[in-house]
Amino acid sequence: MNQTMALDLMRSAFLTTIRASAPILIIAMVVGLLISILQATTQVQEQTLTFVPKMIAVLFSFILLGAFMMNTMIAFLQQGFDVINRL
Repeated sequence: MNQTMALDLMRSAFLTTIRASAPILIIAMVVGLLISILQATTQVQEQTLTFVPKMIAVLFSFILLGAFMMNTMIAFLQQGFDVINRL
């Protein structure tokens, strides 16, 4: 394995991590922002009010996007095994 192959594999791993985790993180961030705006307008500062909706949103997004995330990781692993076979 030369340096170019190693760097390409590292770049691919980084992009796969971003591609697989970005939808969940974006959904959690949007829900957190909406709850924060709601808390600021109503002046209710309850900590569970931010935690519970985010957890529910992340759970539903895992249910909806789990297949996409799994397929992304499987494609990366297959690519990694192909690189190992070429060595």
